[in-house]
Amino acid sequence: MNENDSVVLPNSRRDFLRQAGGGFGAIALSAMLQDGLSTSAATSISKLGAVAPHFAPRAKRVIYLFMHGGPSHVDLFDPKPDLIKYAGKPLPDEFGMVMTRRKVAANPLLPPGKPLRRRGESGLEVSDYLPEIASVADDLCVIRSCHGDSVNHPQAVYQMNTGSILTGRPSLGSWVSYGLGSENADMPAFVVMPDPGGGLKGGPPAYGSAYLPAVHQGTPMRPGANPILHLQPPEGVTSARQRRLLDFVANRNREHLAARNSDDELAARIRAYELAFRMQSTAPQLVDLSRETVETEQLYGLDVKETREFGTRCLLARRMVEHGVRFVQLISGDGRGWDAHENVAKNHGPLSRAVDKPIAALLRDLKRRGLWDDTLVIWGGEFGRMPMSEQGTGRDHNPWGYSVWLAGGSVRGGMAYGATDAVGLRAAENPVHIHDLHATILHILGYDHTKLTYPHNGRDERLTDVAGRVVREVLA
Repeated sequence: MNENDSVVLPNSRRDFLRQAGGGFGAIALSAMLQDGLSTSAATSISKLGAVAPHFAPRAKRVIYLFMHGGPSHVDLFDPKPDLIKYAGKPLPDEFGMVMTRRKVAANPLLPPGKPLRRRGESGLEVSDYLPEIASVADDLCVIRSCHGDSVNHPQAVYQMNTGSILTGRPSLGSWVSYGLGSENADMPAFVVMPDPGGGLKGGPPAYGSAYLPAVHQGTPMRPGANPILHLQPPEGVTSARQRRLLDFVANRNREHLAARNSDDELAARIRAYELAFRMQSTAPQLVDLSRETVETEQLYGLDVKETREFGTRCLLARRMVEHGVRFVQLISGDGRGWDAHENVAKNHGPLSRAVDKPIAALLRDLKRRGLWDDTLVIWGGEFGRMPMSEQGTGRDHNPWGYSVWLAGGSVRGGMAYGATDAVGLRAAENPVHIHDLHATILHILGYDHTKLTYPHNGRDERLTDVAGRVVREVLA
């Protein structure tokens, strides 16, 4: 070393004491959380929500059953006698020309693949594609007049999940997490269970947090002993050793954070380390179905190959909301999913059989476990499908009119709201835009959608942008 070089000490005594104090605090907090000595401390950590409900909520948790690819409303929940009457004929002139990626109005009308019959005491029509869901028709509130703004999958997926056809907006689950937070210190508020085939068009931004604090983004989970990839420590690393390492990293991260004006991503990373540590024991227990009864496993169809996979995820969804997770999203459909361009029956048949029994079981199970009234269940895709045929027996995308249903959460069961036109092409009666749907969901959770906002780039942003109305007619 040159004699002119100065020696710079890495820390002053004051720095050391400040950092050590933070480390001691982290150790103390960790002990309280692990040993359960301070329920209030654990609750304050888990309560990630930043906005108290604006009024008494009708529900406090959500299960979102997302049918990726666009299920056909006219084949499942929207009966159209004229579609049968004019089957094989061109679209009548009064409905006008519709442009998508190709001119499809000249294609003949295609009747539903299976009958839609009146079900239950309400007489709500549900397709023979879904006999088990049909058996709980009196619990469903089918909104038959939903509509969005994009005919393409990625943009439509974004809009149904974030309210915008563009990326860079927080998802519905992230807004719910931002508002309500989690009821469980050891689990994230927002969990996503992707289709094992992967391939969500639009990808993770569909369940991302965008400009909201990163802690509110969806956490992907899967069944099995390793529900979250890379969660478990390397072999041979003890819990005590890992705790010491995390305390050291947290200490340095907080020092780094203090010097950078509370950088959101770094703050979220600090919280993520702590949450991951707690989840190492909680998450594997939560996805362990060995304690469920044989009757419950059979109810969800875990004993049948066709329904086992989705049934497992539906059962896990029930377990998660039961343990304080606020928002659980299940995605049905891989890279293609319900995208029935070539043959509706060949596409919708297997997918319907895979989800039908598990979804009906989920609704029944929520009831018998006392979770029905304060759990909102949502079913739907990014759009519906055309009444005209494509490639003979398929259907093209239709964002102008399609069906979504709600259940539980104090919504009115056994009813249909709104209507598409005579052949199911466009929302014609009481149209419900995606912004309206989102406003209604937030209302059910106790939020005025115009007041649940977050400052970003000089503007108070919200899920519904500058639109949206609450569809009060669907509320019990």
